[in-house]
Amino acid sequence: MKKSKIVKILVVIFIILVVATLITLAIILNKESTQLNDDKQLNHNTQLNENTQINENAQADINTQVNENTQNDNNQDQETKTSGTEETLFQGYYEKAEEKLKQMTLEEKISQMFMARCPSSGAVEQISAYQPGGYILFGRDFEGKTKQQVINMIQSYQNASKIPMIIGVDEEGGLVCRVSSNKNLAESKFKSPQQLYKEGGLEKIRTDAIEKSQLLLSLGINMNLAPVSDVSTDSSDFIYSRSFGKGAEETSEYVKTVVNAMKSQNIAGTLKHFPGYGNNKDSHTEVTVDNRSLETFEKSDFLPFKAGIEAGVQSILVSHNKVNSIDADYPASLSSKMHEILRKELKFEGLIMTDDLAMDAATKFASKEKLAVIAVQAGNDIILTSDYETQRNAVINAVKNNEISEERINESAKRILAYKYYMKLM
Repeated sequence: MKKSKIVKILVVIFIILVVATLITLAIILNKESTQLNDDKQLNHNTQLNENTQINENAQADINTQVNENTQNDNNQDQETKTSGTEETLFQGYYEKAEEKLKQMTLEEKISQMFMARCPSSGAVEQISAYQPGGYILFGRDFEGKTKQQVINMIQSYQNASKIPMIIGVDEEGGLVCRVSSNKNLAESKFKSPQQLYKEGGLEKIRTDAIEKSQLLLSLGINMNLAPVSDVSTDSSDFIYSRSFGKGAEETSEYVKTVVNAMKSQNIAGTLKHFPGYGNNKDSHTEVTVDNRSLETFEKSDFLPFKAGIEAGVQSILVSHNKVNSIDADYPASLSSKMHEILRKELKFEGLIMTDDLAMDAATKFASKEKLAVIAVQAGNDIILTSDYETQRNAVINAVKNNEISEERINESAKRILAYKYYMKLM
C-alpha cells in the first residue's frame, strides 16, 4: 500500500512538471512571437516613415519644380512685356530690323521710305546712286517684253540694290492690268472682280488671286497693289468698275478672300483706297472732297479695310481725297488724323503708303518738295512718287532742319525692314 501511494505521488509530480514545462514553453513561445511582431511592426513603421520621408522629399521636389516653372513662366511673360514690341504683324522681325537700322545712314533710312516710279531709262543707275526702298512698275515697263526680259530687268534692279527692293505693280484685273496686258506674259488680261464673281463666286475670286500672284512672283514682283477695297454700288461712281460693286459686308468677304489667297502664295497685298473712295471724282486729275459723315465710314467704308487687316494684309494705300468729317485741312494721304484712325482705331500695324504724289489732287495742295515732307509728318511709311530724287532730298533736308525728327524716320524705316524680313526678301 505504501509503495502504491508513492507511485501515485510520483505520477502527480511528473504531471505537474510536464504541465509546468508546457506552460513555460508556451510563455517563451508567446514572448518570441510578441517580439517578432514587435520587430515586424517596428520594421513596418520604419519603412512607413522612410516612405513618408521619400514622398515628402519627392513632393518637395515637385513643389520646387512647379515654383521654378511658374517663376520661369512669369519671367518669360515679363520679358515679353518688357522687351517685346507692341507690333504683332511682323513680330519676330523687329530685332533684326533694329540691328540693320543701326548700320544705316540717315540718307539710307530715308531712301527706304520711297517707292519710286521706275524711270523709263537709267533705272539701275538711280538705284546704285540713291538706293530707293522699292520701284512701282507700270504698263510701259512691260510693253513688248518677253517673260525672260522682264525677269532679267527686275533682277538687275535687285542686283544694284544693297537692300532687297519692294517691286510693286497694280494688277487689279479688269481696267487695271499692268502685266497681263502684255500677251507675252499672260494668255489674256485678268478679269475684273465683278466679272469673276458672276462666273464663279468667291471661289473664282480665290483661284484668280492665286493665279495672278503666281505670275507676278515668277517675274520677280513681290507686291501687288490690290485688292481695291472701296465700297461702291453705283455704276456712275468713278471707282465702281474697279471695285467689287457690292455693299460693305459683301466687299469685306471679297477682300478677305483675296488677302488670304495672296498670303498663301507669299506675295504682299495692298488695300486701297483708304478711307474709301465713295462717289468721289478721279483724284488723278482733280481735287476731290468727300462730305460724308464719319458715321457713314464707320458703318460702311471702313468695314472691308477692317476685314483685310484682320486677315493680315501687309500694306494699305491712302487716297488723296479730302474727307471733311475727319480732316478738313488735309487730303487723307497727308492727314495725321487719318493715320491715327488706321493705327489706333483699326489697329493696323503694317505699312501705310500714300497714293502717288504726282496725282493732281496732291500737287494742287502743295509743292512737290513740301508734299513729301507733309507725307512723312502725317505718318506714312512709304511714299509713292514719280519724282524720287527731288522728294527724297526734301525729306533729308527737313530732318537736318528739325522739321522731321530722326526718330520719326527710324519708326518707318524699322517697320519697312521688318516687313522685308517677314516677306523673306531679306
